[in-house]
Amino acid sequence: MGLLQTAISGQRVRSNHAHIVGSLGRDIVSGAIPSGATLPGDAELMARFGVSRTVLREALKTLAAKGLIVPRAGIGTRVTGRENWSLFDPDILNWHFDCGIDEAFLVHLSEIRLAFEPYAAALAAERATPEDIVRLDQLADDMGRVDHTPESHTLADLRFHLAVAEASRNPFLRSVGSLIEAALVGVFRLSSPTTDRQAVLDASQSHRAIVEAIRRRDRAGARAAMEAVIITGLERVRAALHS
Repeated sequence: MGLLQTAISGQRVRSNHAHIVGSLGRDIVSGAIPSGATLPGDAELMARFGVSRTVLREALKTLAAKGLIVPRAGIGTRVTGRENWSLFDPDILNWHFDCGIDEAFLVHLSEIRLAFEPYAAALAAERATPEDIVRLDQLADDMGRVDHTPESHTLADLRFHLAVAEASRNPFLRSVGSLIEAALVGVFRLSSPTTDRQAVLDASQSHRAIVEAIRRRDRAGARAAMEAVIITGLERVRAALHS
């Protein structure tokens, strides 16, 4: 739950390496350093961050591994186009939220969730164990608690969706949890149903509909219930953006 914990606590790792990666990463994602631009040379960056060449080079390697930059012999280090970025990377997702997200970003995030989470729910309807279903029951109930804060409700939401992915028994679906986290960070930062008791109950019931379909071994029902949950969340965030 790295993205959510960071969003809730506001705490970041403060090592020199992390500081360089975060500072340059946010500059690139925000467009302050645009795609196609060449980064300043080593000497300038070493002076800016007060670090050795070794620390700087390791930080640049990290950014290159995320697809944000590419070194060119005799030219320098160039910022790549957005199409080359590892958008599933938790740091890059976090930097998008740091720099200010727009409706298009949230729509794209919801679209990719719609591409895999409903199918994960359908697989869970086939493969979930009795223990999985008991846990999903508990997690759906937990989402309806009256004492939730926006933070605790979002964490409860995340636990539920990760548990569905786990119940799918597909390791690839389990590995894309950072996307779910990123979407729920957006919900946490922009809107939360906890100010409306009925909305909290509705969220719990809509997630319970997923559990009930999984319990019935109803693939189509589980898929449809998951789609409805994701679309409702997107509509709530859109409304917050336009309010």
